[in-house]
Amino acid sequence: MSNGETASRGATRERNFALIGAAGYIAPRHMQAISATGNRLVAALDPSDSVGIIDSWFPDSAFFTEFERFDRHIDKLRRADGSERVDYVSICSPNYLHDSHIRFALRSGADAICEKPLVLNPWNIDGLVEAEASAGRKVSTILQLRVHPAILALRECVRAAAGSGRKHEVDLTYVTSRGRWYLYSWKGDDKKSGGIATNIGVHFFDMLHFVFGELQDNRVHLCDLVRAAGYLEYENARVRWFLSVDAADVPQARREAGQRTFRSITVDGEEVEFSGGFADLHTLSYEQILQGRGFGLEASRCAIETVAAIRTARPVPAAGDAHPMASGHGLG
Repeated sequence: MSNGETASRGATRERNFALIGAAGYIAPRHMQAISATGNRLVAALDPSDSVGIIDSWFPDSAFFTEFERFDRHIDKLRRADGSERVDYVSICSPNYLHDSHIRFALRSGADAICEKPLVLNPWNIDGLVEAEASAGRKVSTILQLRVHPAILALRECVRAAAGSGRKHEVDLTYVTSRGRWYLYSWKGDDKKSGGIATNIGVHFFDMLHFVFGELQDNRVHLCDLVRAAGYLEYENARVRWFLSVDAADVPQARREAGQRTFRSITVDGEEVEFSGGFADLHTLSYEQILQGRGFGLEASRCAIETVAAIRTARPVPAAGDAHPMASGHGLG
């Protein structure tokens, strides 16, 4: 079914959603978005039963802790009359399961809305392109920075200056502190999360591609379980980047103020203020998807190729292109 047909069908009634990964950190944003767009959650799945948050929006939703029973329920709804079948499956499961759960959505006759990262490897996208075409359904992914007003404004500025031959100098810094639990969870397993660059950085790498054009160079200076750093060159920018989940990497003044997260993007020495406006980006993303204007499989390809290359790269010595915060870890 095409985007236009999906939107047309949705215009006559509220859409039915199923959710995979209801107990995770990001799931409440999807529940809120489903509710805010006037739709309903009819079924949810998670191996953990700590999902009381569902009551905030959809207390009548069916809930399952076993995939097999969830699968059977979705199939029962598919064979019921049109008002009961699931239109969309929202996927908030661990990263390494996204590919399988997207395929489940397509086999169930539903469109898929998948949290980032879409998949862990570029070749997974190729398989999903075939599955999407075979099912006649649509796969969309949440790339919320692409709809952030500050990022859209930056993109327009970069486009306006394109053709001058000058590349912007960009520093990307993101530190989001995680406790000891992190490395014991699936997020600390590179085979399941894709590693630090994938797990906390993929949407930033997508944003860089979205704003500054095609990727031309990708060097990794540092990559371990809790931090990564490197250099990326795009058509219109040279980027030094640093990612970390170690609280010690939060600037001291911020730590002393009780803050455990630090996010910064500078372009030619000027800070891009985008820390505000995050609350409604999932809802805005859902609105666009429901209107047939979501970001499809190919939109994610550059970011997935970027993080896959970072994951498998052998770090190289910095040659004046290291992020300033990476120098504190033996670089520079």
